[in-house]
Amino acid sequence: MKSVAVALALLEGAEAFAPAGLKAAAPSRAGVARMGYENELGVIEPTGFFDPLGLSANIDEETFAQYRTAELKHGRVAQLCVIGYIVPEIYRFPGEIAPGVAFADIPNGVAAINAIPSLGWLQMIFFIGAVDDMLRSHTLLTDSSDRSDL
Repeated sequence: MKSVAVALALLEGAEAFAPAGLKAAAPSRAGVARMGYENELGVIEPTGFFDPLGLSANIDEETFAQYRTAELKHGRVAQLCVIGYIVPEIYRFPGEIAPGVAFADIPNGVAAINAIPSLGWLQMIFFIGAVDDMLRSHTLLTDSSDRSDL
């Protein structure tokens, strides 16, 4: 694998010394969709509006807004998951997650799945549902065209 990487680096370096007429053509942007959303917030150069799977082709503006909102929500959930995976390595909450089971007794990572009792899972599921319900009711009360709080 290392020799392949070295060979590619040498090939790339040799291309710089090729005569101008023999240089390879610049890669086309055929895989990048431009369906009227190239002026949306978040479109940056050099990629422009990046949609390699064409998910935004033939959709209306409302569906695009739903996709964007879902992408933001899923990104935030992923960030919280990473924080939830890292924080127990540094800090443990005082107290118990369930009667007789202290937070300090729960192992880190995937091993925690089997170590958390049913009451602990119930607390977490209830909390996540309550937060999601609060966010959903907040979203329904605000104007859907105003996305400044995203």
